[in-house]
Amino acid sequence: MLVRMTMAVLATVGTVSAQEPDTEAGRNLYMSHCVQCHGIDAKGDGPMAEMLAIDTPDLSGLAVRNDGSFPTEVVARQIDGRAQMLAHGGDMPIFGPFLDSDQHVALRLPSGLPMMTSLPLANVVIYLESIQEK
Repeated sequence: MLVRMTMAVLATVGTVSAQEPDTEAGRNLYMSHCVQCHGIDAKGDGPMAEMLAIDTPDLSGLAVRNDGSFPTEVVARQIDGRAQMLAHGGDMPIFGPFLDSDQHVALRLPSGLPMMTSLPLANVVIYLESIQEK
């Protein structure tokens, strides 16, 4: 039963990529689309940060603020717009089309369960996880 349900989900999300998320590709997307608000070091001090309705979060401290565990699902939902941020006036990021893809991968959540997402979104999430302060 579980196998059939998994196959049905995979069939509806498009092509599941054999690729693994790529930290460097995520860094490149971050530098192209996120750095203006979140800053080069992801500290929330980008040149546009002061124009947002809320304080821009320090993305390098997400794990520290989450009892040492990187909040993969929360981060993915913030970025892809499933959890809206009022600072952006809607979906985050406003560069959403750059994260769309027919290729999907499974991000591993701290619980061990997989979360299906587009490869570009997975790349950004993996990059953010790689820059967490200890």
